[in-house]
Amino acid sequence: MDEGGSRLRRRVSIRKRDRPSPGSGLAAGSAAEPRQEREEEPGAGSRRRRTAEVQPLENNDSEEDMFGDYDSFAENSFLAQVDDVEQQYMQVSERGKRAAGFSTEGLRWESSATAVGSFGESETDEPVRNRSRREDVSAELGILDDVPSSQVLYFENVQNSADDLGSQCTEERDWNASSLKTLNEELPQNSKEEHQQTGDSSSKVRSGSEENRRKSLKEHLKSAMTGNARAQTPVFSRTKQLKETLLSEEISVAKKTIESSSDDLGPFYSLPSKVRDLYVQFKGIEKLYEWQHTCLTLNSVQERKNLIYSLPTSGGKTLVAEILMLQELLCRRRDVLMILPYVAIVQEKISGLSSFGIELGFFVEEYAGSKGKFPPIKRREKKSLYIATIEKGHSLINSLIETGRIGNLGLVVVDELHMIGEGSRGAILEMTLAKILYTSKTTQIIGMSATLNNVEDLQEFLQAEYYTSQFRPYSDTLKKMDPDHLVALVTEVVPNYSCLVFCPTKKNCENVAEMICKFLSKEYLNHREKEKREVIENLKSTGGGNLCPVLKRTIPFGVAYHHSGLTSDERRLLEEAYCTGALCLFTCTSTLAAGVNLPARRVILRAPYVAKEFLKRSQYKQMIGRAGRAGIDSVGESILILQEKDKQQVSELISRPLENCYSHLVQEFTKGIQTLFLSLIGLKIATSLDDICHFMGGTLFGVQQKILLKEKSLREITVEWLRYLTEKGLLQKDVVDKSKEEMEYSFHITKLGRASFKGTIDLAYCDILYRDLKKGLEGLVLESLLHLIYLTTPYDMASQCVPDWMIYFRQFSQLSPAEQNVAALLGVSENFIGKKASGQAIKKKVDKDIVNRLYLSFVLYTLLKETNIWSVSEKFNMPRGYIQSLLAGAASFSSCVLHFCEELEEFWVYRALLVELTKKLTYCVKAELIPLMEVTGVLEGRAKQLYNAGYKSLIHLANANPEVLIRTVDHLSRRQAKQVVSSAKMLLHEKAEALQEEVEELLRPPSDFPSVEASSTEKA
Repeated sequence: MDEGGSRLRRRVSIRKRDRPSPGSGLAAGSAAEPRQEREEEPGAGSRRRRTAEVQPLENNDSEEDMFGDYDSFAENSFLAQVDDVEQQYMQVSERGKRAAGFSTEGLRWESSATAVGSFGESETDEPVRNRSRREDVSAELGILDDVPSSQVLYFENVQNSADDLGSQCTEERDWNASSLKTLNEELPQNSKEEHQQTGDSSSKVRSGSEENRRKSLKEHLKSAMTGNARAQTPVFSRTKQLKETLLSEEISVAKKTIESSSDDLGPFYSLPSKVRDLYVQFKGIEKLYEWQHTCLTLNSVQERKNLIYSLPTSGGKTLVAEILMLQELLCRRRDVLMILPYVAIVQEKISGLSSFGIELGFFVEEYAGSKGKFPPIKRREKKSLYIATIEKGHSLINSLIETGRIGNLGLVVVDELHMIGEGSRGAILEMTLAKILYTSKTTQIIGMSATLNNVEDLQEFLQAEYYTSQFRPYSDTLKKMDPDHLVALVTEVVPNYSCLVFCPTKKNCENVAEMICKFLSKEYLNHREKEKREVIENLKSTGGGNLCPVLKRTIPFGVAYHHSGLTSDERRLLEEAYCTGALCLFTCTSTLAAGVNLPARRVILRAPYVAKEFLKRSQYKQMIGRAGRAGIDSVGESILILQEKDKQQVSELISRPLENCYSHLVQEFTKGIQTLFLSLIGLKIATSLDDICHFMGGTLFGVQQKILLKEKSLREITVEWLRYLTEKGLLQKDVVDKSKEEMEYSFHITKLGRASFKGTIDLAYCDILYRDLKKGLEGLVLESLLHLIYLTTPYDMASQCVPDWMIYFRQFSQLSPAEQNVAALLGVSENFIGKKASGQAIKKKVDKDIVNRLYLSFVLYTLLKETNIWSVSEKFNMPRGYIQSLLAGAASFSSCVLHFCEELEEFWVYRALLVELTKKLTYCVKAELIPLMEVTGVLEGRAKQLYNAGYKSLIHLANANPEVLIRTVDHLSRRQAKQVVSSAKMLLHEKAEALQEEVEELLRPPSDFPSVEASSTEKA
């Protein structure tokens, strides 16, 4: 019986393993083959087994017949079959025992009582021998084939009991064998005969006990089955057993995965298959390109080495980066930082990945403009994906180093890595990466770009592997030089396909758009007419009823211009209309090439110039890279229009290699090497001259020092700039060792220096800012916001400003007495502005930067009062886009000044004031709309629509149904609705998590809490 139970258990386990799991779509074809082989095994019997075919799973309830077809207690019933099987089994068992050649009848009794095959010579051999005996017996008998799986547990218990008894008998047999051998040698012949008689009688007793045991087994089984049939509690169906088995197997696999600390969570590049499904659902990506698969399976990627990969624009680089980020977040459970060049791209990426964060359980946090918390909130369980601009990414890394949390950052992804060689932003990016390399050996860096040439220098700097491919998802670039047929070139592709026309200037964009529309036929007006009317209505709504006259004339033809003169609301609406196909042609400046993802079937370069400068190779590549982008279009072409005088330069432009990428750390003094030294010492990364020189050797500047340094060595430059910072009062020098010939110094940061680097203030303006804030304390005017706005107006934008003096004088004359008092404190009088407006000569010298800064303060002040960018644009004769850029710059600088003041006790009064001002500058709307505008992608126009539709808070939006949103909010697409809801949910989860962390922190006992032992020791 026990071998049969083992046979049964083994059979059932095979059946369970071969069945598909509930809800899965896995094919059972491969699993069916072994079952067919088992049907044809010799000894399996001629009848077809029920286990041979996998039946579709059904949801069995508690009333399922537990016994299947075995519903009778009659002669042909299940119990009768069990009885027959047992008798057959006992006969086979007897033959096995006789073959084993036992020496005593007592041992035969033990063997038959336990119903186990022959005993081995040692305990370690017993399981193997038992198993082989069971298999032999079961092969000879086709027994227990039709036992229902509901009886498995009963037979397993019988088997376990038999095994326990068998092991006891083994020990007794070893002792009896030795003792009987001795007795046989010592006993006289008559004693042996008496012992033999005793053995015969014991054999009879054994036969009786076997019959009794068989009857008791039958009664026990009958009783158990009757009780099960009468029981009111739900029985365990076969389906439920299979589900439980599947669950236990999955738990076992999960435990093994955890124990082995494997990073492999699933079939999609070590990620769960759910990630693949989400890419299909959210982005329509069903298959990766061959180069993407190759890149993701590189040994350097598997070993988490730093990597730079370079492909042409539109090759699909971002998808690889996203998969690597998801691996870090989900598999390795570490935070990730993604650095992008522009605020618009950050917001686009936030919207695109928020849905993934909601579904997969991680946070997506925005660090752009005035947004971002330093240091970031320390999450309890979920990990964070920080998406940041270059400047905010640098501040984030500084805060992580300062709080000792840089080790929590598992991966840093840098898009457009070639920007490391572009001015002050490149210097900041280089500083960021150098600090990561120096302070964290476990943080992986991935850099991607479409335009890299001297990649060897970057490889050495980042200690990275390099991967490149010339893959493009469309045919070779078409080069055509025909300056007289722009309209013909456009009409070959529109309106069925999209087209981009790059123009040198913003004004030229508007002129070309109008010129093209003049030559387009009236048929273009009918193409998607309803959608184009909606675009115009949306633009009017966001502009408070105002609409640019150029757009009003061009949009009906499906044409629009796109440049920085538009507001962010207008750009977003036009971009969405272009992506949906309502608009088919953009005339745009070069900034679009490096911005959001707007692909085209055909890209036309109106002239090889950006403003008055001739096109760079990298800019040219960025522009033509918009043609036929990966995953969107299979064909793309670029056309460059030029004049005869530019032929030679264009020929060189197309054929020459990409521009080299060089470090700007030293060229950008105040935003480069000075800021770097200040933060190194402030964060205590390096405080001595030798340590700082060692750090500098690991930067891109250190790698390229032979090329960049002609007259001075790296150490000499380091000494020179440390001396400058010390003289400026940002650093102090301490003598460490006087014994040596050359005294050793260490440096520490002053309060002003710490405030400057914590506020990320440009060191060219830090002393001016300190002086302005100090002077403001003497007579801070709080009757209006003008004085505070002046203190937070960006210095760099003021230096580039050229005031319209008539408008300046008109605005000045409308100031209230309190506001005029602010101008007087700054040293700007109405008399001075009046003379400038009338063109009179001015003898008294007035600081030009203060005058310009006050003019921009008037613009911002008027905008905060009216909150209508159109009216302010008309009032100051400024482009709408410029005013919005000024507003965003002021919000960001206000946040920086706030951090600056937090480090200086004397400026405590500014802290609360700047918190509110920063919020006003960030959103520049009525207070009730601010909660809605915290959601990424919701700007003023959309916030008003949502508020009027009843969605008045973040909680309302997070719980909204996208389908209902589409019906209640005008001109809102399904994709936009889903992104808004996902972003709101993500933001709500972040706030809830932060509050939970705060609660736990309040309830957690302090680490320095005095213990009982410490108290008793002090008393003693």
